[in-house]
Amino acid sequence: MDVDFQSVAGKTILILGGTGFLAKIFLVKILCIQPPVKKIYLVIRSNSKQSAEQRLQKEIFETKVFEVIKKELGREFSNVTEEKVVPICGNISLENLGIVDPTLTEDIQKGVDIIVNSAATTKFNERYDVALGINSMGAKNVMTFAEKCSKLKMLLHVSTAYVHGMRIGLLRETPLHMGETLNGAKATRLDIDKEIEIMNTRMDELRSKNASEKEITWEMKELGMERAKLHGWPNTYVFSKAIGEMLLGSFKEKVATIIFRPTIITSTYKDPFPGWIEGIRTIDTIFAAYGKGMMKSFIGNPHATIDLIPGDMVVNAMLAAVVSHLSSQPSHDKFKIYQVGTSLRNPVKLKLFASLMYQFLKKNPMVDHRGKQVNVRQIDFLSSFSSFQQYIRMNNLPFLEMMKFFNLILCNQFRTSITRATRNIDSLTRLAQHFEPYVFPSGIFDDFNTEFLRRSISESHVNVDIGFDPTLVQWEEYFMNIHFPGIVKYALK
Repeated sequence: MDVDFQSVAGKTILILGGTGFLAKIFLVKILCIQPPVKKIYLVIRSNSKQSAEQRLQKEIFETKVFEVIKKELGREFSNVTEEKVVPICGNISLENLGIVDPTLTEDIQKGVDIIVNSAATTKFNERYDVALGINSMGAKNVMTFAEKCSKLKMLLHVSTAYVHGMRIGLLRETPLHMGETLNGAKATRLDIDKEIEIMNTRMDELRSKNASEKEITWEMKELGMERAKLHGWPNTYVFSKAIGEMLLGSFKEKVATIIFRPTIITSTYKDPFPGWIEGIRTIDTIFAAYGKGMMKSFIGNPHATIDLIPGDMVVNAMLAAVVSHLSSQPSHDKFKIYQVGTSLRNPVKLKLFASLMYQFLKKNPMVDHRGKQVNVRQIDFLSSFSSFQQYIRMNNLPFLEMMKFFNLILCNQFRTSITRATRNIDSLTRLAQHFEPYVFPSGIFDDFNTEFLRRSISESHVNVDIGFDPTLVQWEEYFMNIHFPGIVKYALK
């Protein structure tokens, strides 16, 4: 199928989660398209229109990723962005997306053609109320808002491939159905309304006891993990994203609905330039902790396939899906799931990742918190949670050292709440198991729909690079010359 960007020309796009990593790359891509889009509304979490505009400038336009387009457009950059990009003060966890201006709401709902929802909280042990509000009910709020958009042609929602939890084998691009759990024969039906009721009841109990904000945060995080485990998901993040997908399932009868499930997102492969990344993301915490001398051993199966995908490839696939579905006939599938990853077509082993980290850091050593150069040695793998427990016992690590070990190795996700954990090894092991899908993966992510999409795009009709072929990534070249240098330059600075 021949596809060009005429289908996007003159369209109005609403983007949620505009300050996020993927949204920034998506925005750069959209601004580069010719013929151009008409308008881009960016919903930015803020307290006022002025603060939304300030965040747009500081957290989006002043970031490194926009330097390329600024150079291309020169003085026209300000004119183009002022004409096309409209920051909106809002909040996805609230009704009407938190947009309080009725005139603005009406303008958006009358004019928007495409909605892209990339808003999310990605903390594995997020507070249950926050995770449900953003990842779950946020999806429902977007859907409710979208129902009132008279011109809407498509809703694209960014989820995660890890909604599959610890399922084994080839994990298909199939939908999650309302009430579904991952517990198999042990399953109890997932009642989303009941989950919200349980969360609200626990919150009311805490407030009636005059619990401190710190106590509420701890209890809400514990509740999220408890409910996720009950229904078969490893952590609150993927559980709440799964609920969001279920809620969106009912929208497919009204307008074309696309769900994107990326795997572990890494730095840009090519566009707008190689190696760009914001913050220390999931797998990169290992690199940072190892390079800083805070980690000598790592929990994980060295022979496991880890699924990594450069951020620009995810965005390119999103853009291709938008163009493809807008260009298609009305009979085209109105509900589609695209899994974007590399484990099927270009797998990389955790052992290789660790080996390349070692090689890179031997040549490019970091310094520790005292400014002393760190001389790394080969990582020892702790291939089971029992070996993790044994490691701590053998090294006679005191509690604070165990916290440091856990925080740095396991992605910094528990830094704010870990100090209230039961002070024993078993509690650390229980927390570590929330990361099981990432360090002990048991499935391979099918990408049939994504591969079909890639093949359907005719390169001769594309006026902007939208490559997302996972087989193009040469892992050693990518890690040594793009990704690791990118972490040092843009994330660790």
